[in-house]
Amino acid sequence: MCLIIVVLLMPVIINEMTGTETIEEIALRTNTTVEKVNTLDAKAAVISGQKLKEMDSKQLDEVLGNHSEIVFARTSPQQKLIIVEGCQRRGAIVAVTGDGVNDSPALKKADIGIAMGITGSDVSKQAADMILLDDNFASIVTGVEEGRLIFDNLKKSIAYTLTSNIPEISPFLFFIIFNVPLPLGTVTILCIDLGTDMVPAISLAYEQVRYTPYTIHPISHSIPSHISVPYCIDLMFRPKVIL
Repeated sequence: MCLIIVVLLMPVIINEMTGTETIEEIALRTNTTVEKVNTLDAKAAVISGQKLKEMDSKQLDEVLGNHSEIVFARTSPQQKLIIVEGCQRRGAIVAVTGDGVNDSPALKKADIGIAMGITGSDVSKQAADMILLDDNFASIVTGVEEGRLIFDNLKKSIAYTLTSNIPEISPFLFFIIFNVPLPLGTVTILCIDLGTDMVPAISLAYEQVRYTPYTIHPISHSIPSHISVPYCIDLMFRPKVIL
């Protein structure tokens, strides 16, 4: 069992009242043949593994771009990997859930691989980034909310630490470059850090969520996985809003 969850970088609004139809359903409703139905009129599609095998990358991109709901049935491990790569080419954040050995390539390639903790195989657990201990998909929602909260609080703590340390290090730079007497001594700065900077920085890390996490965009691929010096400088001078 493998489920691929695609989250576009642009917010998508789904109208539950209109529904979606496949090409076959439109042909049945209009009493015509499948060949005469415009593929753009169908918002849903069912692609079998045999049909996917006959497609190239361009055709797969057209299917992913023209249909909002797609079901891939009876696919091989290689085809699951091709589906994930096709979604990522469209700039989507892809999450894959799986429990078997055949899901491992897709779990490894996805932006986040989610393995089943109870029914999942050891290979799928090693390839995944997250393991659902209770095999409950609702836990994914909780995990995403907690992950975004931690990332948001980490940015707040780094921004506060950098902006508070610059005024403290500036006197030392003026002392070294321009030989200006130090207005603050080393012990004074240490007392300021321990007495005033540490507690607010720690408190920012424990802030609770004050907005709906799914109303904001997913974290882009351009965000570095590590905190580098250019990223810290950009974070320091970027306009900040602390909720």
